[in-house]
Amino acid sequence: MIDYQVHTLPNGIRLLYKHAATNITHTCFLINAGARDEAPQKDGLAHFIEHLLFKQTERRNTNQILNRLELVGADLNAYTTKEYTCIHASLLKQHLERALDLFEDIIFHSTFPEEELTKERSVILDEIVSYQDQPEEAIQDDFEGLLFKGHTLGNNILGTEQSVNQLGKADISNFIAVNYNTHEMVFAVIGDYDFAKLVKLAEKYLGPVPENVSTKNRQKPGKATGEMIAIEKPISQTHGVIGGMAYHSSHAHKSGLLLVNNILGGMGMSSRLNLEIREKYGIAYTIESNYTPFTDTGIFSIYFGTDEEKSAKAIKLIHKELQKLRDNKLGALQLQQAKQKFIGQIALAEENRLSLIISMAKSLIDFNCIDTLQQVFDKINAVTAEQVLEISNEIFDQQNLITLLFEPKE
Repeated sequence: MIDYQVHTLPNGIRLLYKHAATNITHTCFLINAGARDEAPQKDGLAHFIEHLLFKQTERRNTNQILNRLELVGADLNAYTTKEYTCIHASLLKQHLERALDLFEDIIFHSTFPEEELTKERSVILDEIVSYQDQPEEAIQDDFEGLLFKGHTLGNNILGTEQSVNQLGKADISNFIAVNYNTHEMVFAVIGDYDFAKLVKLAEKYLGPVPENVSTKNRQKPGKATGEMIAIEKPISQTHGVIGGMAYHSSHAHKSGLLLVNNILGGMGMSSRLNLEIREKYGIAYTIESNYTPFTDTGIFSIYFGTDEEKSAKAIKLIHKELQKLRDNKLGALQLQQAKQKFIGQIALAEENRLSLIISMAKSLIDFNCIDTLQQVFDKINAVTAEQVLEISNEIFDQQNLITLLFEPKE
């Protein structure tokens, strides 16, 4: 049973609504434009624009933008990924119109004054340095740079010092013109409203927005080859990432890999990697695996942090667990328990309504539909032991895995 409603405006912008009997509303405006859509030498442009949206519009200055929702106790924020730009807010239900008015203003009427560009460049350069001071964050960016070498998916979302210093107003105008396609925008709401009134609200604020039907030219990345790279850093511990390319978001094995990832190193303390490497041997405080699907590829990775003298053993134990999944078919009870655990975690995650509505908006953009919770459960329950074995052998093929280490300097 479909538990959401969608209305498409004449300009292509879609309103997505899911009912929740609560006085708190979570809302987002999702744009299908991110770091992978940047032109050569324009690294960090999508993120730069996201920052500047909060600076000045045709009718508001920075303080007026920030106070528009904070004065009523609401939370306003935004982020940029490789494929999306998202502005989101959480607020009392009676203030939704205030939020939509602000969304429309900053997304479609920002003026990007030169003095704000100068200030925000400085802020982002500080942000870049801050990330470089956090090896557990920086290693993920460097790993993706290796995995997608020469492709925009490998670019750091923040950009580089050189690229950010060169970004100008013309770059912003060109990026918005090419990538802010109104047919790939979703205004999404989860809360307690009459849908017909929401449609009228969307028509009032978003209806006058000019249609933009620009077409992206996203290129699929080539295949990466396995390699090991060690980089010395002024740090006290070794940080490592082992991983490679994975299935795209429409792949038939996506649900299967999500399940396998959860078995290996997903949420909770009972994952195989956590039990083996942290609990049994006490080698690493943090060890986890992640699967991130994109529209045409994906990333599977394992991250760990450990003392320098223990890193070789940690890598050996990680490969031992990957080998087990490649060689040994899960028993019926093992598979059932893994499914039960994962389904329970997904159900609990639905309580985070902001994450839920953003996830639904992404699904609407990517697939033009949204799976119900039961459909998600059905896909997980349909995964067979044979599929787990096939997935493990495809994704965990040692020849295709990249190992990146940040090691302490001698």
